[in-house]
Amino acid sequence: MSSLITSTALVIPIITLILGFIIGYLAQRSGFCSIGGLRDLFMFKHTRLFFGYLALIAGSFLGYFIFWAIVPTAFPNFYWLANQTDPLTPIPGAPGGLTTLSYVVLAIIGGFGMGIIGVLLGGCPLRQIVMSAEGNVKSLFFVAGTIVGAIIFHTTIMQLVQLIMP
Repeated sequence: MSSLITSTALVIPIITLILGFIIGYLAQRSGFCSIGGLRDLFMFKHTRLFFGYLALIAGSFLGYFIFWAIVPTAFPNFYWLANQTDPLTPIPGAPGGLTTLSYVVLAIIGGFGMGIIGVLLGGCPLRQIVMSAEGNVKSLFFVAGTIVGAIIFHTTIMQLVQLIMP
């Protein structure tokens, strides 16, 4: 049992790194950007980047489905939404103690905030990571700010949100 845990602890990070390099390479070569794809679709009727966005969603679902088919216990909540009677039930793993309305409000605030910041920066978070790897200093500050912001949010602000929103 101990050797299985040790081998798993070594294999999972290696597979994650390999997949990360593949996805990063494809994102860099294609110029992938979800915000840019929606912008091009609505403003210029260009669909190239938008189809990349749809391919990302389809590929993610297919990847999860394949991994779930191989190891069903790895994703016990894979069909979580299909098993719910209330479609606004909080997602498994979300911070506990908040009402459904609180989750919806936080999702809307986060979505609008990330959308506005993405438009001002000229790309989605994945595109910012790719551009920072290409040497764009503005994108590097975005990535660093995202990391620092996530740390601050989870250490201090989330407790305030839980106090404010019953």
